[in-house]
Amino acid sequence: MFNRQPALIGMIHIGALPGTPRSADSIAALAERAAGEARLYADAGFDAVMIENMHDAPYLNGAVGPEIVAGITAVGLAVRAACSMPLGVQVLAGANCEAVAVAHACGAEFVRVENFVFAHVADEGLMPTASAGPLLRYRRQIGADRVRVLADIRKKHASHTITSDLSITELAEGAMFSGADGVIITGSATGRPAAVEDVAAARKAIPGIVCVGSGVTPDTLPELWPHVDALIVGSFVKRDGFWSNEPDPKRLQALVEAASRLRRAK
Repeated sequence: MFNRQPALIGMIHIGALPGTPRSADSIAALAERAAGEARLYADAGFDAVMIENMHDAPYLNGAVGPEIVAGITAVGLAVRAACSMPLGVQVLAGANCEAVAVAHACGAEFVRVENFVFAHVADEGLMPTASAGPLLRYRRQIGADRVRVLADIRKKHASHTITSDLSITELAEGAMFSGADGVIITGSATGRPAAVEDVAAARKAIPGIVCVGSGVTPDTLPELWPHVDALIVGSFVKRDGFWSNEPDPKRLQALVEAASRLRRAK
């Protein structure tokens, strides 16, 4: 899926979409801004990009309206036209079938999904039913088998008391048994680092793709590097290190240079 590994995946946080509380811009303006960010990631030397509707908070739980699907698809097509890097899609919160539909329409390579296996309580409320069964059947139904599924396990912004007796290894193995192409490991919230020991444990336990999905910086990169296939970056590379700001070329350069040093050393 990636031309080199570990791959750097730049997160594009789409502006608030129509109908959501913070919506202010047209779809055309949102798509143009996202395409510009994609070009910045490509020029900096990233390996892939991903689009996500994080500005749509507070999120709906498990499904979104057709206006959101249409808007993200328009943005995805603009990003695809702006750069040839692999493209990923996430539709919050846990709107996983919608994400696969968008990815299929845009020619995206992968989706990031929540609540793929097991249950948890997120800030959107209880997510009681694993989506693996219906999601993979839907992917087959629409002919989107080429779209790979990367599943968050012990996802950020959630309580995992329900599954507290399961280790990170058991969660990763559960995701793979249920048909995920890989897993994503995060810290407890956006921008917070994943535990290196969790990443290493997942790497040893499964044959699929292992990604880190939060808290990636030039300082955390060296410890994570030996254990991952990809790193999703959405906070450090933004102005002042805050996810909702625009990408900062100096921060982009700093992260790419740190990755380049590790590639040369390897």
